[in-house]
Amino acid sequence: MDEIRLNGEKTLVLASGRAHPELAEEIAKELGTELLPISAYDFANGEIYVRSSESVRGKDIFLLQSHPAPMNNWLMEQLIMVDSMKRASAKRITVVSPFYPYARQDKKGRGREPISARLVADLYKAAGADRIMSVDLHTAQIQGFFNGPVDHLFAVPLLAEHIRGRVADDDVTVVSPDTGRVRVAEQWAERLGGAPLAFVHKTRDVTQPNKAVSKQVVGQVEGRTCVLIDDMIDTGGTISGAVQVLKDAGAKDVIIAATHAVFSDPAAERLANCGAREIVVTNTLPIPEDKRFETLTVLSIAPILARAIKEVFTDGSVTSLFDGHA
Repeated sequence: MDEIRLNGEKTLVLASGRAHPELAEEIAKELGTELLPISAYDFANGEIYVRSSESVRGKDIFLLQSHPAPMNNWLMEQLIMVDSMKRASAKRITVVSPFYPYARQDKKGRGREPISARLVADLYKAAGADRIMSVDLHTAQIQGFFNGPVDHLFAVPLLAEHIRGRVADDDVTVVSPDTGRVRVAEQWAERLGGAPLAFVHKTRDVTQPNKAVSKQVVGQVEGRTCVLIDDMIDTGGTISGAVQVLKDAGAKDVIIAATHAVFSDPAAERLANCGAREIVVTNTLPIPEDKRFETLTVLSIAPILARAIKEVFTDGSVTSLFDGHA
């Protein structure tokens, strides 16, 4: 395995779980290294076995795992990998989770609910992780759940650069799918030449998962190209409904941009038929061929993750990757 060494003292090693090998290979290529050979398999009863095929003693491990469905399997595999690296005397272990597991359960909405995002952070720590790296956390407060450094990366520069080449600055309105994402929408507006903002008012039944109804748009969208942004698309119901609300309000065109393509059924069908000109996502999660469609564009997050890994390894500045802002 090719290794990256710093001043003859530190050695960077990139390891990956089995959930998204394509992304792992892309990051390794960006770093000019190879993935740590790992033996991993499942026992008949579902137990997971992992073992590094090479020594990791004294090395700086970056352990990548994506978390598509079934998320619990991949999270457990990552935790076991962290434990194995810790017991093999790795010097430092950075968990690289582009899509943070259980991120939507970041607070108590009703009595007797868990805060599962905090539990995941505790599990990472208990397994032996020293640091966490993730992309577009559902809420910024998750950074405070882990007792150690958390590198919160952003896909906005990547997504916005792609969209800038497809729209005219004086024709764009950035639309948040709800009031909670207005701050992110402001960052989008800045990168799209100071575009005006709007948001879609929606209602949600807290007793029902994946159930939200888009009601009306607040802001001027008539005759304009709307860039509808979100951090993730799960079943696609909310975002598809928002497209219809924008169209009903007179929007000329709609482009959807989201970081995490969860794409639980029937998301692909909904998005393909929602009337949006283009749906732009990143590959923080693997997207199988049967969930790809003509208007879908998938951008690689690998360059951003590779640069962040290099900055952490060399004790550089991760913030500098985003010019001080998202």
